[in-house]
Amino acid sequence: MDSPVAVTGAEGFIGSHLVEQLVAGGHHVRAMTQYNSFGTRGWLDGLPAEVLDNVTVIPGDVRDLATVTRLVQGCQTVYHLAALVSVPHSYESPRMHVETNMLGTLNVLDAVRAAEIPRLVHTSTSETYGSARYVPMDEKHPQTAQSPYAASKIAADRVAESYHRAFGLPVVTVRPFNTYGPRQSLRAVIPTVICQALEGMRHIRLGSLAPIRDFTYCGDTAAAFRAAGAALGEAVVGRTFNVGSGEAVSVGDLVSLIGEIVGSPLLVEADDQRVRPDSSEVSRLVCDSGLLRSTTGWAPRVPLREGLELTLKWFSEPANRALYQSTTYAI
Repeated sequence: MDSPVAVTGAEGFIGSHLVEQLVAGGHHVRAMTQYNSFGTRGWLDGLPAEVLDNVTVIPGDVRDLATVTRLVQGCQTVYHLAALVSVPHSYESPRMHVETNMLGTLNVLDAVRAAEIPRLVHTSTSETYGSARYVPMDEKHPQTAQSPYAASKIAADRVAESYHRAFGLPVVTVRPFNTYGPRQSLRAVIPTVICQALEGMRHIRLGSLAPIRDFTYCGDTAAAFRAAGAALGEAVVGRTFNVGSGEAVSVGDLVSLIGEIVGSPLLVEADDQRVRPDSSEVSRLVCDSGLLRSTTGWAPRVPLREGLELTLKWFSEPANRALYQSTTYAI
């Protein structure tokens, strides 16, 4: 077993898939989860026993430096995924997003620096780019804060960059575009459509069908994090890497494809609560992941249709759908 690695946000959607892959790769994982009085550990609670045997769960909050410091001690790599990620929620609670996403990241940076950890993989988001000015979007694309969430993540990215430039911190920034798959929050479009379809609804309630997105299956996104954590330092340290498929699909075409897979056409009814303010709507995101591919050899392996079929199969299990009726998980 290699030296331990740490994952913040381990209980969430992408974090839990990353934990699984790290354990499969021979690592013991220190998994930081958001503390709650119910003693639940998000999606980690559903992982197989043979995975959890190699996971040490540390409840806490990235806003607490003491807990983060304890988490990272003696680790060879720290994967920082903990964040508030809801764009709509950020309109209501911008301060909370800044405190968690920017100041929480500052705590991780300080803890990693003090403990002299060899590698920190920091999580960004394609939302930092705003609507595409050109496609596909590479790492040089301008950044535009079209929501408080995006602003908090841009700030976190800049602080991480400054720690590399000022202190030589060995940080790598991974910038995923839209990730989907089993365990994703119902705030996201794919599980929202799938769950409504599985309930027998043929009139799906959604916001705008016009936005164009680039979807990557969760296993491929987790593999990108691992690639960034394992690559030789001189190739990746201090750099930012986009993660995406490079394939553009509109929300409307996505609904049609899910309808094909389900076996019944899906009609859409407008849900005004899901529409962003006009100046905040990100209309198009299409990824250029060429830098990550050429530097690490990573490439997405799961085509969109296959990934949607896997996601539908997972949500088709009654026990999995029931989880969404009783528990809210971090995306």
